[in-house]
Amino acid sequence: MTVPFSLVGIDHVVFIVDDMEKAIRFYHDVLGCRPGYTYPALGMEQVWCGSALIVLWDITHPGGHKAAPPVAGGRNVDHVCIATGPFDHDELRAHLGRHGVAIEREAMHGGARGMGHSFYVKDPFGNTIEIKGPAEYPDGRG
Repeated sequence: MTVPFSLVGIDHVVFIVDDMEKAIRFYHDVLGCRPGYTYPALGMEQVWCGSALIVLWDITHPGGHKAAPPVAGGRNVDHVCIATGPFDHDELRAHLGRHGVAIEREAMHGGARGMGHSFYVKDPFGNTIEIKGPAEYPDGRG
């Protein structure tokens, strides 16, 4: 059996932060990331790290409450997004089903390559993985 898509690389990683100003300073000033998309209603800022995005999600912002870990000192990575080549959505659903992997949700989201369809699954250790197809809207705006 073959996998119904080809891997392109990491699209983005989402880090949970509790001080957006400090996070932006580090990623811009220390690592040299360029400003990316901003989502003020979610308390979310994105920075370009080469051709991929690092998403900073502030759990002290009202829009970031759902990203807060269930316990103090818990996780600080929400999910990893894997960019793929084109794939048939039904084939991917069937492929995941054959492997006993439940789809947590599907969504149309922006990312490093623009707006595209995403499937969210959990790895065997409970980590959330976003499988993201190519951009349907390259500028991320739809």
